[in-house]
Amino acid sequence: MNEVVGRDDLLLLTLDTLRYDVAVELAAAGRLPNLTAHLPGGTWEKRHAPGSFTYASHQAMFAGFLPTPATPGPHPRLFAARFAGSETTADGTFVFDSPDLVSGLAAHGYRTVCVGGVGFFNKQGALGDVLPGLFQESHWEPEFSVASPTSFEAQVARAEKTVSELPPDQRLFLFVNASALHQPNWFHLPGATKDAGDSRSTHAAALEYVDRHVGRLFTAMSSRRRCFAIVCSDHGTAYGDDGYTGHRLAHESVWTVPYGHFFLEPPA
Repeated sequence: MNEVVGRDDLLLLTLDTLRYDVAVELAAAGRLPNLTAHLPGGTWEKRHAPGSFTYASHQAMFAGFLPTPATPGPHPRLFAARFAGSETTADGTFVFDSPDLVSGLAAHGYRTVCVGGVGFFNKQGALGDVLPGLFQESHWEPEFSVASPTSFEAQVARAEKTVSELPPDQRLFLFVNASALHQPNWFHLPGATKDAGDSRSTHAAALEYVDRHVGRLFTAMSSRRRCFAIVCSDHGTAYGDDGYTGHRLAHESVWTVPYGHFFLEPPA
């Protein structure tokens, strides 16, 4: 990452609330063509989330603690704050001296931009301003929220505008929190109803919706130079698994998340 940072643009796309099992099933069935075209081997990596809900997980990720590979470690990290005794800081780790990755990248000349999604990014109260407040520039509109059936399209359009407005030599760290997977998501499945509510099936339909539009985001982020992209979930969610519903709880459906990172190459 010490070669990547300063050379490439960076994208962190969190597919908020995406379950690992649903992501794997759809990838294997060929229902995520735009995501699997970039995932190494066309498959998701199984990882453990650093938190069981959005706020906790993103605070950890912005401190350099991305989801951890679901195998015995220690696992060297891509990014880490400088502190003595870290067992996961390796030669290839980008080490920053600020308390969070966002300001660490800003110190290295990056324009840091947040396109928010779920309520913790809505800037409508003190708590909703903490995470976006880490960035030099942040955006949130009701059209980006969990209640919008076209949330990801609106977020991608905002990202495209951000890229188009940057000077050619300005490096960019873009963070997008995709809200489409979070409940309510029933409206992404044709024939589903509000009264019937959300389910694994509507969750899957929401992921297919994201896949239909993610290519535009990848194209925008690689339009100026090579981009290093991280696509992952911040946590999963339960749909009646062992009697549990939702997240902010310790269950396999919440702690296990899909992850992938890869380069997006610019046009020839």
